[in-house]
Amino acid sequence: MTHRIVVSDAKAEESDLEIHREVLSRVDAEVVASELRTEEEVREAATDATALIVDTRTPVTAAVLEENDGLQVVGRAGIGVDNVAIDAAKEAGVTVVNAPTYCLDEVATHALSLLLACLRSLPSYDREVRKGGWDWRAGEPAVRLREATLGLAGFGRIPRRLATMVQGFGCELLVHDPYIPDGEIATYNAESVEFDALLERSDLLSVHLPLTDDTEGTFDREAFERMPDHAILANTARGGVIDEADLANALEAGEIEAAGLDVLCEEPPEESPLLERDDVLFSPHAGWYSESAREDLAREVAGDVARVLAGEEPRNPVTDDW
Repeated sequence: MTHRIVVSDAKAEESDLEIHREVLSRVDAEVVASELRTEEEVREAATDATALIVDTRTPVTAAVLEENDGLQVVGRAGIGVDNVAIDAAKEAGVTVVNAPTYCLDEVATHALSLLLACLRSLPSYDREVRKGGWDWRAGEPAVRLREATLGLAGFGRIPRRLATMVQGFGCELLVHDPYIPDGEIATYNAESVEFDALLERSDLLSVHLPLTDDTEGTFDREAFERMPDHAILANTARGGVIDEADLANALEAGEIEAAGLDVLCEEPPEESPLLERDDVLFSPHAGWYSESAREDLAREVAGDVARVLAGEEPRNPVTDDW
């Protein structure tokens, strides 16, 4: 039997697809690339597919999973699975796999880069020099890194890697994650705190929350009002955990100093109130990227899809409590 594997991943270039084909050749697979962005497109593409490999913008809904009896596995080409109906997949007997470790260094490095670039006012200095100026005051006010408190919202694999990276910086380190024991957090020389304390005490705050019904809009008007007016916020998780209108208002009101955003509610953005602000530093959901991470991602996801199709246990199944 030839398995038809549909790949909907904007990150996947021809070299990545070649890795998919190589890894999946052991289960006699035909790999078809098609960028799918609506439920209807996914439903149609999945009609005769044995497996889907998808990025974060490909909606694998309950309807997709319920209507395609031949679908055996969905490979999420990334870490977060908020675009896949996990409960419906379980009901339909469809295995969901992801790649939970492929870009830990990259995203942690990217979060730190956004924070440091904003802390040192690099975008402001760059604009100052390009327009013919040469004024250090373009970066006022500046906080000394060694005297800063770094807060981490969420403490999964990526923020743990970030916590390890900053050990030599001399920062006080705070963590809010109600699902992680205080003693485990303490092993990273970090203090476990409630969410309000995280907001009130953090000079730099890095967001690492999954997007769920409970976390959507976590960083809203009330949250920004609790933060120091010199605070810097970085988000490399999911855009939806921040209310973008409230963030724009908070920046305008001087309730926080700056933000570094790798993710947005709408990607790419069209009408975000943040787009015209000089106190926001953007990157295009690129925190995951390095050439090594790309290859690791393709091999990990394709490898698990092949294992499922061969009747084997996958290495990275997405379970109910993922």
